Amino acid sequence: MGFFEKLKSGLTKTRQNFTDRITELVGMSAKVDEDFLEELEMILLTADVGVKTTEKLIEDVRQAAKKREIKGTEDVLPFLKKQIAAMLKDDGVRTRIGARPTVILVVGVNGVGKTTTIGKLSNYFRLFNYKVMMAAGDTFRAAASAQLKIWGERAQCDVIAHEEGADPAAVVFDALKAAKARGIDVLFIDTAGRLHNKVNLMNELGKIDRIIKREIPEAPHEVFLVLDATTGQNAITQAKVFTETTKITGVVLTKLDGTAKGGVVVAIREELGLPVKWIGIGEGIMDFRPFEPEKFVDALFATDEEEG
Repeated sequence: MGFFEKLKSGLTKTRQNFTDRITELVGMSAKVDEDFLEELEMILLTADVGVKTTEKLIEDVRQAAKKREIKGTEDVLPFLKKQIAAMLKDDGVRTRIGARPTVILVVGVNGVGKTTTIGKLSNYFRLFNYKVMMAAGDTFRAAASAQLKIWGERAQCDVIAHEEGADPAAVVFDALKAAKARGIDVLFIDTAGRLHNKVNLMNELGKIDRIIKREIPEAPHEVFLVLDATTGQNAITQAKVFTETTKITGVVLTKLDGTAKGGVVVAIREELGLPVKWIGIGEGIMDFRPFEPEKFVDALFATDEEEG
């Protein structure tokens, strides 16, 4: 199964909760009236497209119907596909690799798949002949360093780690020194996802950022926020907390294959202004790829015929 087929398969729950329900609504509705729009609004909200994004899409449909761009309910789905594709469009560089080392800080709460994401990203870039290193900066979670070392073996990458409970900034400092000395192309830095409270966590991230900038003033070159798609709107709340204190450059969305809430991709882009740069749609080391908006939209709006 190719990646696009896996993406279509992975989005099955979201499609059933989104596209299929809209198709049913279209079949039961004679015209685009306020009753239709109210039902459509509930479908969008249930798929975790987000309140602001839903309001915008509903108003777009309403105006298009008034202007006769939408002549009947059967025109609604193609119209939504076009609008969502436009919302997700991103002309930016997916991952900026240029400086040596390129430093990529990876943040997010515990349980979203940060360490696994770093392992899979490391493997991805190594396959393109980049020399990759990982830094086990999450010294607070039991076994986080050990987990990263296992991924280091799988991805055939060096891992810089200290003992559990060590100062994360010290790990990062050593990793930066080692990356420069060994001619590393890409350095991924794992970070803690939970401390005693939000303030402590953000202070720790701030300290790491200062250490990085002291060693490499223009770094980190990327700050990836890892979010779990299955948490839907909670992912948006998490993102808001991190964007308050960290300059996020992109989102990595994990577990997209296990959720009916895949609409959160649209909410992240539209409500937070953050591009989704990478997605995970399975457990395997290769079930992780750059996010391509056009393919995502095609998979989300795929019909039964296209799937079969």
